[in-house]
Amino acid sequence: MHGETQGWVPHVLFGLDAMWVATLVLVATYAVIMSERLNRAVAALIGAGAMILLGVLNQDAAVRGIDFNTIALLIGMMIIVAITRRCGVFQYVAIWSAKKAKADPAGILFLLQIVTAVFSAFLDNVTTVLLVVPVTLVITEELKLKPWPYLVALIFASNIGGTATLIGDPPNILIGSATGLTFNQFVLNLAPVIVVVQLVTAAVFHVVWGRGLHATHEARARVMGFSEIEAITDWRLLKQSLAVLAGVIGAFVGAHALGLEPGTIALFGAAVLMMLYCLGRDAESQSHEVHHIFGEVEWITIFFFVGLFIVVSGVEKAGVLAMLAEKLVSFTGGDMRVTAIAILWASAILSAMVDNIPFVATMIPLIKSMAPTFGGPQALEPLWWSLSLGACLGGNGTLVGASANLTVAGLAERAGHPIRFVPFMKVAFGLMLLSIVIGNIYLLLRYL
Repeated sequence: MHGETQGWVPHVLFGLDAMWVATLVLVATYAVIMSERLNRAVAALIGAGAMILLGVLNQDAAVRGIDFNTIALLIGMMIIVAITRRCGVFQYVAIWSAKKAKADPAGILFLLQIVTAVFSAFLDNVTTVLLVVPVTLVITEELKLKPWPYLVALIFASNIGGTATLIGDPPNILIGSATGLTFNQFVLNLAPVIVVVQLVTAAVFHVVWGRGLHATHEARARVMGFSEIEAITDWRLLKQSLAVLAGVIGAFVGAHALGLEPGTIALFGAAVLMMLYCLGRDAESQSHEVHHIFGEVEWITIFFFVGLFIVVSGVEKAGVLAMLAEKLVSFTGGDMRVTAIAILWASAILSAMVDNIPFVATMIPLIKSMAPTFGGPQALEPLWWSLSLGACLGGNGTLVGASANLTVAGLAERAGHPIRFVPFMKVAFGLMLLSIVIGNIYLLLRYL
């Protein structure tokens, strides 16, 4: 993940121990991120600067520590989604789902979860909830229903669905880029258990809430009167967007044969879609549109990743992660089964407490350091699936566990339906543990 930095040996100011300095910078950076007193991108970049200024890394080593494949993949997919959303296809699918369920509240609850999970597998889950939640709020308002069960269900579906593919959730993007695991490998190894987890979760939501949801005949008639066709505002753009998205996903599937990295595919797909979107416009209009498209990229997330990569690279270079890997292997006795299960559960619990992105960024080089113990990098594959399942599903445990959770909470509060931390955790934590139990059983049966 962090490139080759063998040419650099830490030279910390005043001869201080590099391991202690790097650890203090890491802990301080994470503490500020968790406190939310400073924007997380600013906190990560300050931490990155501290690693360089204190001598843990030099500037060349810091730049090599940035995983540009991950950055390119994120930016490319954000641009594709920013353009695609303009045609109204996501609103179309949400309204279509509500009408397919005959405006039955329980049916809508189920179908919106499935739609959200599928979208989250192929788009990032934050974008998915940004698109689906506003339509959900309109539907629940028309049906005179409290939106809380729907919003919590969408949070779960977005994080569960995102676990199934390389591009669905930032932790998977990090893992795939660092290890070379392909889009196909993620689908083949994670999608089967994710289907089970999503169906079990949907069943729990139905039993706990779905059966008690009722709407009047008049309210259901109003929802059935919605026109999904009217949600499509640009048919030409719809065809272009779906064609490019299909091509990008097809290229992800064949990336190994093509000899291409996911970041290259995503950025090229984004460039092609921007070209199609700009064709026929004059130069001034093109500049205006491209400016707005780039403005919709989540630059806070991008620079958060840049800073985080440098901070973690400094910790790795100082030898902290190698030491922790030795401790973990010693604790588990070098047993692959025990190590995989320990990573699964530790990832789940910790990812519920802190954002799963910095946690995974720290764990990747730690797991890589275990390769000699287990017989080389190829033998580590079960550990990567443990990390992915634990971090992505664990994000459902609390409101701060994943970016999608906070996004839904923000949208809900703006609409006058706030989601509070403690009530959410009372429902979510136990359901998250259930999903981890299913993941644990799957890992034992398939790999261990």
